[in-house]
Amino acid sequence: MQYISRILVIAMIAFVAQTADAQPPARKGDKKKSNKAETTAVVELTERAKSQYPVSQTPQEVDWKREIYRSLDLENEKNASLYYPVEQIGDNCNLFTFLFNNILKGNITAYKYNLDGVEQFTEENIITPINLLENYNIYYEENENGEPVVGKSDSPSAEVLSYYIKEMHYYDQRTGTYGKRVTAICPVRHSKGENGAAVTKYPMFWLKYDDISPLLTQQSVMTSSLNNVMSMTIDDFFKKGHYEGEIYKTVNMRNLAIVQYCEDSTAVKQEQDKIEQQLKDFRTNLWNTKTVAEIRQDSINAAIAAANDTINAKSDKATKKEKAKSRKTKSSEKRSAVKKKKESKSSNVSRVSVRRERR
Repeated sequence: MQYISRILVIAMIAFVAQTADAQPPARKGDKKKSNKAETTAVVELTERAKSQYPVSQTPQEVDWKREIYRSLDLENEKNASLYYPVEQIGDNCNLFTFLFNNILKGNITAYKYNLDGVEQFTEENIITPINLLENYNIYYEENENGEPVVGKSDSPSAEVLSYYIKEMHYYDQRTGTYGKRVTAICPVRHSKGENGAAVTKYPMFWLKYDDISPLLTQQSVMTSSLNNVMSMTIDDFFKKGHYEGEIYKTVNMRNLAIVQYCEDSTAVKQEQDKIEQQLKDFRTNLWNTKTVAEIRQDSINAAIAAANDTINAKSDKATKKEKAKSRKTKSSEKRSAVKKKKESKSSNVSRVSVRRERR
């Protein structure tokens, strides 16, 4: 009987030990699932962070809007603030380094750049930091927490030489305001070909500007080579429109880029200028019932009238001067005539008196 009891006790101990050993793998599996869920979830700032760095959101309901895509060349002097310094120096870094570091830390959510070039801020288009690094062959190591770490020399910051941005021009009738906002941004990596081959551009990922705007208010940039003070935040740089870029696409029903429906580079340039003028004309005519042609003609007429007034004023001055001179001449002639007349009378009187004395 004691022998059977010992066997039962040993069996119970073995069962408990087996159960205890089986628990950690289950917890690890649960942890992997939770980590996977965390990497695919949309990252959002806390309410405290939002209140500390308040930003205005892009209006969703407006009466008129037009969305365009621009390409910002970082070799352009006006956009140089987004490129320098190429490598991070302390807290001073360029736009890509700032965005890239925050993506790796999980502070920013990146979205895939699809072949049609249209940004889609949906959960299925989220790209994880690991996938981003592997897709672009960026060397990284993992720290003790399993988070990717990229060294300064391995960051592709120097190769990101342009950005795609999406602008929304809008008119809000409720507030009576016209505005322009950046709604999305995409860094573009340039790869130089071998033996003088053309440069290939690789759009990396889309970022929703409203999501990154609170972070951009914390990073300052230098806007002038003559004044080295970090005088403006990256958010202000975009909000105030200090950048310069060419239009390469507008939101249209066929989803075509300009180069897809223009025959050559000359036609592309004409189309870009046409779109720029349309945006200016809309803003000019927003509170004016006249057409742009009428406004221009009014300006020409006003300039002609001002020139005529100047000419007439000079002519009137010359006429008055001539009249004054003429009056002065006539007055002088009149005085001279009166003087001669007086002299003539006096001579006649003298002759009469002399004759009388002779008698």
